[in-house]
Amino acid sequence: MEDEVDRLVAAWRRERPDLDVEPLEVLSRVSRLARHLDRARRLAFSEHHLEPWEFDVLTSLRRAGAPYQLSPGQLLQQTLVTSGTMTNRIDRLAKKGLVERLPDPSDRRGVLVRLTPEGRDRADQALAGLLDQERAILAELSRAQRGELAALLRQLTAPFDNIPG
Repeated sequence: MEDEVDRLVAAWRRERPDLDVEPLEVLSRVSRLARHLDRARRLAFSEHHLEPWEFDVLTSLRRAGAPYQLSPGQLLQQTLVTSGTMTNRIDRLAKKGLVERLPDPSDRRGVLVRLTPEGRDRADQALAGLLDQERAILAELSRAQRGELAALLRQLTAPFDNIPG
């Protein structure tokens, strides 16, 4: 079965036979798949009235386990945004009643961000919707193929996830 990347690679091989375009065969597919995944994510989240960034913050808190709270600094580490951006996001989520700010008992100057019951429900529902979308994307692969693909992708992404700072 031929796809758009096959046509793109063939065109580059014809036009630039002096270049090794083999990386395009993998990374152009990863890029195209990422666009499809982004659309699926947006659809799953919009069905639960969430933006992707809202889902990221809510699910970071949800994964923390009961009582579903983290410091703003911990949220920064998990979502890879600036402190100013995170402050704005927490404000917006608090205004929607999805999170609340609480004093940090271990630091008089600090706060903790806690998921509200509504925030937890929305995160859980959006995650279920996302998983449905992702299963549909992966439907052409067997369980063994999905495991193999996950291992190969992990091999490529792990060095980026382990860069200090």
